[in-house]
Amino acid sequence: MESALELVTPTAPATGGVNTAGLADFLRKFFAPLFLVVVSVVAIFFLFTREITRFVQFIILAIAIGVIFYVPNIIEVTARAIAGALGIK
Repeated sequence: MESALELVTPTAPATGGVNTAGLADFLRKFFAPLFLVVVSVVAIFFLFTREITRFVQFIILAIAIGVIFYVPNIIEVTARAIAGALGIK
């Protein structure tokens, strides 16, 4: 009888929340190739129209956005650094 009660009784209570453990990695893997395609097409457009100034501005912006996509935990590290510089714990 006790073994039947152990099978019925849950060992760990349900958390009731959504599991988002791999969400950042999934989004990074999903949007990173799309980002690279868009950057490539726009960069080729700027090169063919000979707008070198806009091309350089676009590449700098693309590198900044690419860092956010490809460097893990960059947002958390940056937020902690800003908070630490402002004296917020």
